Amino acid sequence: MCGIVGYLGKNSSKKILLNGLKELEYRGYDSAGITILEQNNFTMFKSVGKLNNLIKKSVDFKVNNFSVGIGHTRWATHGKPTEKNAHPHSGEFTHIVHNGIIENYQELKNSLVSKDYKFTSQTDTEVIVHLFEENLKYAKNPFSAFNKTVFQLEGAYALLLIKKDEPHRIYFAKEGSPLILGTNSEGEQFFSSSDTPLIGSVDQVIYLQDGEFGYIEDENIYLFAENGEIAEKKYSTLPKNKELAKKDGFRYFMEKEIYEQPQVVSDSLIGRVLDEKIYFDEIDKNIFDGIYEIKLCACGTSYHTALASSYLFERVAKVKVSVEFGSEFRYREPLLTRDTLFISISQSGETADTLASLKMAKKAGLKTLAICNVDNSSIVRLSDWSILTRAGIEKGVASTKAFATQMVVLNMLSLYLAQIRKNISPEELKKEILVLREIPNSLIVTSKLHEKIKRLSKRYLHGHGFFFIGRDIFYPLALEGALKLKEISYLHSEGYPAGEMKHGPIALADPELFTIALLPKNKLYEKTKSNIEELGARDSTICVISPKPFELADDFIQIHSYDHYLLEFFEMMVVVQLLSMEVAIRLENDVDMPRNLAKSVTVE
Repeated sequence: MCGIVGYLGKNSSKKILLNGLKELEYRGYDSAGITILEQNNFTMFKSVGKLNNLIKKSVDFKVNNFSVGIGHTRWATHGKPTEKNAHPHSGEFTHIVHNGIIENYQELKNSLVSKDYKFTSQTDTEVIVHLFEENLKYAKNPFSAFNKTVFQLEGAYALLLIKKDEPHRIYFAKEGSPLILGTNSEGEQFFSSSDTPLIGSVDQVIYLQDGEFGYIEDENIYLFAENGEIAEKKYSTLPKNKELAKKDGFRYFMEKEIYEQPQVVSDSLIGRVLDEKIYFDEIDKNIFDGIYEIKLCACGTSYHTALASSYLFERVAKVKVSVEFGSEFRYREPLLTRDTLFISISQSGETADTLASLKMAKKAGLKTLAICNVDNSSIVRLSDWSILTRAGIEKGVASTKAFATQMVVLNMLSLYLAQIRKNISPEELKKEILVLREIPNSLIVTSKLHEKIKRLSKRYLHGHGFFFIGRDIFYPLALEGALKLKEISYLHSEGYPAGEMKHGPIALADPELFTIALLPKNKLYEKTKSNIEELGARDSTICVISPKPFELADDFIQIHSYDHYLLEFFEMMVVVQLLSMEVAIRLENDVDMPRNLAKSVTVE
């Protein structure tokens, strides 16, 4: 959640900070703010709502000299989205921006209030700036005060702090939330919570590790490990092209990303799908040695890919599978045995609950594998092995191509395990490889399909809710379809196994209940058809997605006829993505930035 940027250098810090925040706005857009320190003077702007409000507010301000600056775009955790709660937060002579949650903030705040510190916000972040100024009273120098302050914090944080009488210095610390430090040949220094704002501006970056802290001063970087010793600076490089993050003429990033799915899935397959086998050079063949069970752990959309792939691992690879919500798993007392492979699935690689669950698995001695879209992310770095999904930058908050690429990678992984354990014949493996090669074609959005869905969407703007139903692997797809719709349309929707409708939910059936039914030809067709007819008999309004016409449907979206259920799965996935988007557009919602949500969930 939230986005951080920082800059130290001779160029226009205001422009650099605002441009960086624009790249991060998808991570949170309840409010935004910047502080610039120029010649020992602070200038701060904060605004509620989207970044354009901040840009307008600061339009007349000019930066003329060397300066340091910090900026933040917020997704509210502590305190409502107000200007007072927006970052940066300030003390008497210090300003700060912060991502994450300080778990012991109330204890620290009570102590500071007793010492007459005045709080103007409801946030946990403001505690940090006052704590630093309190520690400075007794420290031998500002860095010692900062060191002590960081040591006193409990929870997750990525933070940048600047001090009024130090116009050439930025303090930083990282624990549990992403923070990247970048530099270039001109001696400029940059901070960001994501790669994107740094592309094209820096020559090399340092992906800060948990527990690392320090400060930059002019062209120098002072980096320390959690134990206080000097840490090694491990530099990486970034590409210099931001074109992939532009809309390319589409109305929304989400629409662009739906249309990109054939290409990104092809990218996921390259080098991994060979003529007669599946190959991953990222993992060791012995990863599955001694493994009796696979535990898949994820949140949100990634949880749906985990659930869908569990059918494949059990059906194809013949291995026991359990699927966990990261937010639940981390607070249970799970029985973890070393014959379990723990697979974390995350688009960003920074999902807080999944990351915490991964740490539990590591502590228990389990082998760990990450399925992720972001190299050098926290989950990737912590896992023993990782497989990148190659989805590219995904800016729409409601995930689309990340879901598609995760599903393809997990499908390949199930086949990889099956071939290692010889649970699939060479002939059957060849058939499955042909199916994999056909998936990109099943994802192509034709103008005929999109226009059909666009026109159909106007019939689904009212009513008291939606049921998305399916069986087998199409049940997790129903869950994902319901999630997509509720995320961006704000209409109530639920995903259900089609066979479970008669066990209670069918009580809601009436003409104002819309049922989106996933009816594949190649998987439990007659059973699912019967469940749909049960809803129709109760007068529910039904939209069927299927290769075979369904006479009793109120609306029918026909997909291509395939010989394999996975190709039906992927084309139906495109249909529910487009339907959700078109409904949301008709309701005049911001498809890319739905309310109350952010892209990378780095808090609980």
